[in-house]
Amino acid sequence: MRIPLSKPYLNEDLKRGVLEVLDSGYWTEGAVTREFEELCRRHIGCAHALAVCNCSLGLEMALRALGIGPGDEVVVADYTYPVTAGVVNLVGATAVLADVERDTMLLDLAALEAAITPRTKAIMPVSIFGLPLAYDRLAEIKQKHGLYVIEDAACSIGSAYRGRKTGAWADISAFSFYPRKFIATGEGGLVTTDNPVWAEWMDSFKHFGMQAQTTREDTVFGMVGTNYKLSNILGAVGRAQMRVIDMLLARRREQAARYVELLAGDQRVGVPRVVDGGDPSYQSFCVFVPERDRVMRAMRAAGIEVQIGSYALHRHPAFQSGPLCRHAGGLDNSRWVFEHALALPLYHELTPEQQMQVVEQLLHEVGTFLDPELIQ
Repeated sequence: MRIPLSKPYLNEDLKRGVLEVLDSGYWTEGAVTREFEELCRRHIGCAHALAVCNCSLGLEMALRALGIGPGDEVVVADYTYPVTAGVVNLVGATAVLADVERDTMLLDLAALEAAITPRTKAIMPVSIFGLPLAYDRLAEIKQKHGLYVIEDAACSIGSAYRGRKTGAWADISAFSFYPRKFIATGEGGLVTTDNPVWAEWMDSFKHFGMQAQTTREDTVFGMVGTNYKLSNILGAVGRAQMRVIDMLLARRREQAARYVELLAGDQRVGVPRVVDGGDPSYQSFCVFVPERDRVMRAMRAAGIEVQIGSYALHRHPAFQSGPLCRHAGGLDNSRWVFEHALALPLYHELTPEQQMQVVEQLLHEVGTFLDPELIQ
């Protein structure tokens, strides 16, 4: 039987909620989306949570809310999905690519500090695959240099650091609800902040620039905005999942712990390190393997869907050094992680027996090859 990489969580509450929205005739953003936002806000422990149509636009909106644009630089982790740096370019700013730590896949804070110049206005770290950052150390760098922190938390709803949830640490954080995330609405995103001024600006921007509305004829457009709303239909999907997020998180962490246990002591496969004080949500469970592409093809042929982790941006034409992109020092760790990271199947219905099958097949395909660079 084929084992997929991921599968969105579906229950009867979700199906019923979507049908109720469809029957109501009010399909655009409204009360159901507001309920979804409030469930997210309470779980994260932030002051403001705004649902948007995807995480990418949420990051763009955050940059605009902070006034970042032409002439500014934003330091971005090189190992990430391209949109992290791409949105910086979309607002006219320069993305500065900094290396990651090989063992955590997270932004290397020494490389970050070395990348900062007088033009730097913000840091955009990535809590990749649901692995939380050392936010207190980031806060020290932010304060030292007078910068904003905009977190690409696309994978990380539910993760925490020292007991405080991701989304409550950065100036602004953006989450994704793409189908591979463990809270998934098909497409969709969320932006969080504790700053009421930024929250008000973003809420207006995503609603066409509206600032006040009692009736349609009384609407006031106080700024130029656009439509980044999340529909009630997708809000109903997310609402049902957020109602059971603690159960979903517990299941993910149990499955991740099982993978760690099954792989413990094997010198052929590396497991990324979690920062001290971190409590991941595990959107994906990645391992480091030698000859990653060969192993990936063989596992797929055996009926087990695996995937690369993410991308080393500096390897791509869109992110070569130029007016809107700068490489800060060596990016060797990012390249290494890209070449070795392999995402294993992880979803709510994945059984212990299937996890055992995944690991047995993985170790069979790796064979006797021992890469001395793999992290234990």
